[in-house]
Amino acid sequence: MSHDGAGKGWGENVTLAIEDGVAWVTLNRPDKRNAINPGIVYEMTAVMDALEGMDEAEVIVITGAGNAFSAGQDLKEYFRETEAWPPHERDKLFAMNAAWQWRRTMFYRKPTIAAVNGWCFGGAFQVLIGCDLAIAAEDATFGLSEINWGIIPAGIVTKSVSMVMSQRDAMYYIMTGETFDGRQAAEMKLVNKAVPADQLHAEVTKLAQTLKAKNQHVLRGAKTAYHHVRQMGWDQALEYLMAKADSTTFRDRTQGAAKGMSQFIDEKRYRPGLGAYDRSGD
Repeated sequence: MSHDGAGKGWGENVTLAIEDGVAWVTLNRPDKRNAINPGIVYEMTAVMDALEGMDEAEVIVITGAGNAFSAGQDLKEYFRETEAWPPHERDKLFAMNAAWQWRRTMFYRKPTIAAVNGWCFGGAFQVLIGCDLAIAAEDATFGLSEINWGIIPAGIVTKSVSMVMSQRDAMYYIMTGETFDGRQAAEMKLVNKAVPADQLHAEVTKLAQTLKAKNQHVLRGAKTAYHHVRQMGWDQALEYLMAKADSTTFRDRTQGAAKGMSQFIDEKRYRPGLGAYDRSGD
């Protein structure tokens, strides 16, 4: 099921297709290795706005057209050509870019997966790490090549990398600008898993269906809690998590906790370690 973006704010630089509850959002500048220009920023913002209200889209996958996930920021269109813009317009663009790449993606109301199908450089790391989970093609190429341009990995790239990679790995690739492949990305835990390129779509779909089976309200609470507590001390985290758990249960209109407990204890037809409880009555 495809969603034509004509008149909706996307369709040229970003395309959207929904397949069995999974929204495949594709950065669509294959001739530029999907480098992020103002067009992608505006269209990604429009797509993410729209997807929040689409019940048929339960899991969001971000990927790239052609042989690239994204080569990062388009230096010419995003930086050089916007130098002449009025300051408030340029500031608005930069704020929108930060929002969709990490602020909003990290706390998005629906689960997000990065499907890294090829080149992933610089600013694309913000998108990759902003997503909840990530699967890469084994032959995908990753790189923090900014040092080779005489600049540092700015924006929020260095912060993003520091959250998922070890210090030794992060410093090595930031300081050398060398590239690495999907297998190495998986070994460093930059992505969850690497698979042959021809299996990427199937593997991401499988993961998306697993996430679809969960209680979406609780899933949203769980990922939000994780991002908050990693910045807290132990005592603050305990207080926050107890309050968050109570709030999540109270606000869950489907009463998932009660259903899961009943199916496990009373009906004896549910084993938590083997999947999600039966949500067919939600």
